[in-house]
Amino acid sequence: MSTLDVARAELALAVLYLNKAEARDKICRAIQYGSKFLSDGQPGTAQNVDKSTSLARKVFRLFKFINDLHALISPNAPGTPLPLILLGKSKNALLSTFLFLDQIVWLGRTGIYKNKEHTELIGRISLFCWMGSSICTTLVEIGELGRLSGSLKKLEKELKYTDKHKNEQYQSKIQKSNERSLALIKAGMDIVVAVGLLQLAPKKVTPRVTGAFGFVSSLISCYQVCINVRQVLHASSFYHISYLTCAVASITAEGQGILIRL
Repeated sequence: MSTLDVARAELALAVLYLNKAEARDKICRAIQYGSKFLSDGQPGTAQNVDKSTSLARKVFRLFKFINDLHALISPNAPGTPLPLILLGKSKNALLSTFLFLDQIVWLGRTGIYKNKEHTELIGRISLFCWMGSSICTTLVEIGELGRLSGSLKKLEKELKYTDKHKNEQYQSKIQKSNERSLALIKAGMDIVVAVGLLQLAPKKVTPRVTGAFGFVSSLISCYQVCINVRQVLHASSFYHISYLTCAVASITAEGQGILIRL
């Protein structure tokens, strides 16, 4: 593969990444919390960037509550323990409620909805819902990591006399474990961010602490979206290769049939 082909592939990845509303939202989130870290709650340019970016992000989340509403009514993977199912559904319900209420907050912040007191109240309720969903996510990831750890130990015993690092199933489980560990770290950080935004512990979780945790959490989110885009890109590449292989095989078979008839 030439340097130009590599550049094209990387640009294709960047285009796919930036075409996703989720990716743009997470980039704006990093800018928002980075500005909050710099401003430390003090008036100035950084705080203005924080507030304007926060309002702009709400546009990317319009009707996004439908995603978690769909996940709420979708069936779970077979073999999932009941406590993890309940926690997962609770997370979907809370996150969907947060995203729905956030639309009302957007209407209030833009001046469409005139009642400021109701807007502030709904904003606090929505943040409590987000904090609750982050707590549920943390518990779900801890439970799933425990299940993965048990299955990994069982698989290691089966692969005792072979090189486990060359086993595809083992590698897949390790990758899932790493992804869930990262999701657990992000969920824990989001809980701290929610505590800071709600000012539940203003002396310990200051605007600067909230900004720092939010910025790192946003970078993790950007990385997670990038990984998803890469997986989609690889899957589509595999599809095109498979399609071309089948087409070549079909043409070859037709050619052989023509030769036989001749």
